[in-house]
Amino acid sequence: MAIEQGTVLVQRDGPVTTVTINRPEVRNALDIETAARLFDAFQQFEADASASVAVLTGAGGSFCSGADLKELATGRVYEPWATGERGPTRPFLCKPVIAAVSGHACAGGLGLALWCDLRVADEDTTFAVLSRRWGVPMSEGTTVRLPRLIGMSRALDMLLTARPIHGREAVEIGLANRLAPRGTVLAVAHELANEIAIFPSIAMRSDRHSAYVQWALPLEDALAKETELAAAARAREAVSGAARFASGAGRHGEKA
Repeated sequence: MAIEQGTVLVQRDGPVTTVTINRPEVRNALDIETAARLFDAFQQFEADASASVAVLTGAGGSFCSGADLKELATGRVYEPWATGERGPTRPFLCKPVIAAVSGHACAGGLGLALWCDLRVADEDTTFAVLSRRWGVPMSEGTTVRLPRLIGMSRALDMLLTARPIHGREAVEIGLANRLAPRGTVLAVAHELANEIAIFPSIAMRSDRHSAYVQWALPLEDALAKETELAAAARAREAVSGAARFASGAGRHGEKA
């Protein structure tokens, strides 16, 4: 099922929702309207009980080149994407999102990729803070998420120098999770999304949530939060899952 919303396209295929930034003429740079539409698309995904995993990508061979600098040059005020009321990298979703990154993921586009849980790239993909050249600061969470993901030293290398990181290096430093053959990034992301969608959702989402919130907590509090978040899965999924295993399901590497 496909829903066209101009500069943002949404397509459902079973449990997987694909959200596509559709401004290929500007390498999918986000103007204010498109950023708001992207926010709305993910709110709808979050609210849909039948949707399990989302894939975020860009049309025309490029992921996202960041904020639309031509619009910014007119003096229109951008809300920070990470804290603005409808900023596309603001919300913490309960469901996982995979970035299918080809071409450029630069400046705010890098921030969008970092907002996702996992990133699939190919050797030609370019991650970079190219807005450094134009005096445009990061306001979509990049300066927070990038050091947490790849470490402070590597993050500062990207933030201070605007050095591009391509697909293979991105995987080596943990910026990307999968390296796909050229032309297959979206297909590999969809395959990964369907693999995740198979798992019982309560335990998977509670583990994901715990991994994120632990950053802000002391060790003892983080462990207590993990126990709290796991309670629903233990009550609703774990016993039935253990029973399936005991009956022979999932043995020898087979999927349960």
